[in-house]
Amino acid sequence: MNLKLLILLGVLLATGNTAFAGLNEDILSIQHQWARASYETPADAQEQAFKDLTAAGRKLVERYPDRAEPKVWLAITLSSDAGVNGGFSALGKVKEARRLLDAAEKMDPNVLNGSVYTSLGSLYYQVPGWPIGFGNDDKAEAYLKKALAINPKGIDPNYFYGDFLLESGDYAQAITYLTRARQAPGRPGRPLADAGRRTQIEKKLNQARSKL
Repeated sequence: MNLKLLILLGVLLATGNTAFAGLNEDILSIQHQWARASYETPADAQEQAFKDLTAAGRKLVERYPDRAEPKVWLAITLSSDAGVNGGFSALGKVKEARRLLDAAEKMDPNVLNGSVYTSLGSLYYQVPGWPIGFGNDDKAEAYLKKALAINPKGIDPNYFYGDFLLESGDYAQAITYLTRARQAPGRPGRPLADAGRRTQIEKKLNQARSKL
């Protein structure tokens, strides 16, 4: 291999590594902003916080059109925005979130440790069914089980599957998965998100126990 080719290869590798590092930093920033909007922002300020976060997510998707991670996080942000703000625009937001997740799955089904399937599963059991929305409990369970197959000890797949079981009336199994979520290891760089999720887990566990 000649010297010029070696130099070119080195430049390409360095550029790729820099781009990947930039994506990781941008995703971490979105994660931090989402956690602050979800768990630290007062209720009367959440609407604007999620609008700003959605705008940032759209820019990230534009910056990295060939990567699945930004699509997943824009979908998560849109879903959270719909949940907080509701109204006539909520259905449009969750439909867009589903499209983004479907696109991300085609790019990389294992992206972000199964977050595509966790997010799709949560959408399908929380969105109303036909004729209002696209909610479907069978699809929800199938996606959540896919998420658990990829990340069996993760806090989010266990939490959402536990919540799905709670909503379905299977209280004993809900407690099993919510307990696993509570015991999940912390995620590097995401202490605020973990703390907020654990608070939700305790509330759901209390609900499930009260039903037995």
